[in-house]
Amino acid sequence: MRIFKAFAIAGLAAFTLSSCDNNQDQQAVGTDGWLKGDQNEKFEELANQMGGFSRTMVEVAYRYSELYWAGQDENWDYADHQLEHLLETLEDGMKRRPARADNAQHFIDNEIAMMEDLILQGDKNAFLEGFRTFTTGCNSCHAKENESFITIKEPQVRTSPVRF
Repeated sequence: MRIFKAFAIAGLAAFTLSSCDNNQDQQAVGTDGWLKGDQNEKFEELANQMGGFSRTMVEVAYRYSELYWAGQDENWDYADHQLEHLLETLEDGMKRRPARADNAQHFIDNEIAMMEDLILQGDKNAFLEGFRTFTTGCNSCHAKENESFITIKEPQVRTSPVRF
């Protein structure tokens, strides 16, 4: 009888804990409870909020422009900073959209590696020449991804408030 009682108590405790866990799993979270559903639904919603490679490209475009102006200003530390974050952004995008990884990795291995070397050189003319190659690499990658209607050109107007 004692063994049965112990099993019954253990079973009731396990059921209670799992019930609490399920309720917690369904609880809305976030400011004003915007994130609803079970754990999988919440993760799916967060993944949708993060977006795929198009969200990646928004940040890449910003970093690309800032990189260009950093080179124009010969602010090599800022150029290095922008290229580092551009790389991190692409790597994050590759995790979210593995189907884009091969072409993104090719761009990283070639164009980003080239720009790293040019930034270390600190030669504005070499940087600007390399930046044209970098831009061609952007457009080549877009073509490989069947996105050739997205054409990148060197920035003409500085939109950032960052000045040197």
